[in-house]
Parts: sequence; structure tokens; C-alpha cells
Amino acid sequence: MGNPYLEGNFAPVRQEHTVTELAVTGTLPPQLDGRYVRNGPNPMSELDPDTYHWFMGDGMVHGVRLRDGRAEWYRNRWVRTSSATTGGEVRHRAGIELFGANTNVIGHGGRTLALIEGGMANYELDEELETVGPCDFDGTLPGGYTAHPWRDPDTGELHAITHFFGRGDIVQYSVIGTDGRARRIVDIPIKGVPMMHDFALTSKYVVLFDLPVTFDPKQAAAMTMPRPLRYPTQLVLSALIGRVRVPDPITAMIGKRMHPNDRLPARWNPKHPARIGLMPREGTAEDLRWFDVEPCYVFHPLNAYDENETVVLDVVRHPRMFVTDRNGPNEGPATLDRWTIDLNAGKVRESRMDDHSQEFPRIDERLLGRRNRYGYTMEAVGGGSPASSVLKHDLVRGTTVATSLGRDRQASEFVFVPNADDAAEDDGVLMGYAYDLPSGRSDLVLLDAGTMETVAAVHLPDRVPNGFHGNWIPTE
Repeated sequence: MGNPYLEGNFAPVRQEHTVTELAVTGTLPPQLDGRYVRNGPNPMSELDPDTYHWFMGDGMVHGVRLRDGRAEWYRNRWVRTSSATTGGEVRHRAGIELFGANTNVIGHGGRTLALIEGGMANYELDEELETVGPCDFDGTLPGGYTAHPWRDPDTGELHAITHFFGRGDIVQYSVIGTDGRARRIVDIPIKGVPMMHDFALTSKYVVLFDLPVTFDPKQAAAMTMPRPLRYPTQLVLSALIGRVRVPDPITAMIGKRMHPNDRLPARWNPKHPARIGLMPREGTAEDLRWFDVEPCYVFHPLNAYDENETVVLDVVRHPRMFVTDRNGPNEGPATLDRWTIDLNAGKVRESRMDDHSQEFPRIDERLLGRRNRYGYTMEAVGGGSPASSVLKHDLVRGTTVATSLGRDRQASEFVFVPNADDAAEDDGVLMGYAYDLPSGRSDLVLLDAGTMETVAAVHLPDRVPNGFHGNWIPTE
């Protein structure tokens, strides 16, 4: 039986390209001066289709440089971690490396950073996407980072929640200043080692997702040990993980033995609670309040904001995760839901905003943590299938418009870029990669966010495999 995450446009590309002066259909907005970059799994080594998990492949960043209405270059580069090269140490000062930095790519403090969650090493890239090396923010944040930091639009600081199985019952909240150094680190006790893929941020609160996908000692033992040692290893990991800090020699051993193309060591755990935590942004773990929700899983929030004595939280909600499909996120339709947290009543009101199957939510991030009107997601054919349309949600009118990219096209995340710093919320472009099945190549597609009409398409020399997160990094 084949693995769908190794077929079609999930399959890795095998060549790195450098192409200049790309062909463009339509007109590129002349004010766009910067790079659109996107990260995703692209395994380098031989694979076992039975165990390969989509989240585990080596990272490859794809980028297009735009300036003066031209597409100056396209480059795709593997993130050259120790797992993506020959030799090298597995443990870096920036964190444990269990698999490649394959999930997100951002710009901050003059750096371009390829990110991965789980407290593993993130990597700095240069302007042309070549790997510089692991990054620990000038030594101020050792022990790894996350795939999903959020930038406060007022201060420019990066906020993040980092989970790592080796820290015992601790997750870490951190704030990275505009100088690229950590100014605040808070340890937060969380039982059971949940997979905290993302979090949300309001003007007042850090919003944590403690949901029933947790570290799986049985799978970790199967990935790292010969068969006779798997059961005792599982017992040791079960006794340690989630209760105390796992000694560095054990985490190092797991890092050395775990293959970057193995199955993800996490699974649905119906015994784990489903709850949302609110911690004041300048508070501590003692100030954290928990609110129960119906069991589900959330990879990504759309946005969150404070409104009187409530916190409004819009999320893409999966009914469950990693139950029947252990190789990818394919457990039924994921819908856009609203959770309204009533601070006085101590309860959460859950409602459905849109029932399309969808993922990869984005907003105009100048409104991150503030009330927004519009949100953009990618309609998926099902579970982990690639997107067929871009969905534009008007959260005030309660309407959703689906814009097809073409019957023979597949796309992943589209991001919003305003036309000017003071432009209105919907005055900008949406951009992302779309794969054209007949030609076997991808384009960088730009849509007018207001009309959802195509503005331009930059034609690439190869395909961009279905991947995860990207961002527009303007020229400083």
C-alpha cells in the first residue's frame, strides 16, 4: 500500500534551482520589494512508505524575489541541518534536532529563520536561502524554539510557546525583541506532554491549546530501539516524560537514533483533557486560567482578541487527530469555529463559523490580537489533501466566498500583504504557490484580496511540493 504523502505533489523534488528573471503573467504590484518564502517537508534520504509521516521530512525552503514589478529570482534550498547532510553533531546549542527545520520560515531582527516545533533547532538562512547554521538568538534562548511565533504588530516582538518532550511537564513562553534576543522567558507547568503546535495572542493574553494529542512513548521506542529493547524503553519513557525533565543523555540518544523520515511520535490520547489556557502577557504560570472545550485538535488559530469580559478565539478545528491515519492530518473535515471565552462565567461558548473543510488560516497580521473582519483559509478536498480554493471569510457579515484556483491546480497557504503600511484591512494581495497538474510546475500566484481576482502569476521552473507555512519578508 502506498503512502499518499509521498505521491503526487506531496512527493519530494530532487533538484535545487537558481533561476533569474522569471516569466510573469499579469502585473506584479510595483510596491512589492522583498521575498516570498515558504517551507515544507522534502525528504533527502530513502524512505519507508509504511512509516513516513508528512511532518518528518527534511525541510526545503522555496523563495521568489520581487522588486520593481519584476520577479528577479526563484531559489529552492534544503535546510542543511545535520540530518540533511553527512556527518555533523545531532545536538546543537540551539536545541535537539530530531528532524529537519521544515515547518515555517520567517524574517526577524535581520535574520531569515527556518522553524520547526517541539523545542528542536531552528536554522538561520542567508538572503539567498543558503543555510548559515542553528540559531539560539545570540545565546539568549537555548534549547530550541517553535514553528509558530507571532509578531506583536505594535512592538515588533516575537511571542512563542515551545513544547519539548524532554522538559517534563513544562512548556515555555518566550518573547524575542526586535534586536533578535530573548527579553522574557516563562516556564508553564503542563501535564502529559501535549503537542502544542501553535497558540494565540491577544492584546492582554497568551492563549494556550492543551488538547488530546500527546507524546507517544511506544512510538518513540519503536523508532529508536531494536525490538528486544523497545518495551523497557517504553516503560522508562512513560515513567519520565511528562513528569520530570528527561536527562540530556536520554534525549541525545533519542535524537541520534530517530530517523527524520520516521512516523511522528505523537497520537490522539482520549484520556488527556481538552482545554484552553489564558495567561496575562506580563503574568506568570500562577496567573494562568483554564477553560474546558469539547475534545478536538487545533493546529492553527485564525486570530484572537479581547472584547469586554470575553476573549474571542477563531480556530480551524479538527474533530480528532492521528487516530486512524498515523502518517498525516487526515481525520475528517476541519471547520472554522469560534470559541468565546467568558471570563466571568468560566466557560467557553463554541459555534461554527464555516463548515468547509479548510486549513492554513491567515489574516492581515497588522490586526493580530485585535478584532479583525476578514480571514483567509485554504479549502481542502479532505483531511490532509491539498487545497482546491482560497476561502475568504467576512466575519462581520458571516459570509464565505470560495475562489477556485483552477480544476487542475493545488495550493497550500496564501498570505496577506497590505498594499501600503496604512492600507485598509482588505487592501492588499494574497500570495502563495499553486501547482499546475498538466504542466507539472508551480506558480507564485497573487490575488487581489478585495476582489479575489488574479493579479499576477510568476512561473517557476519546477513544482513546489505541498508544504506548510510561508511569509512575505519585505526588504529592510
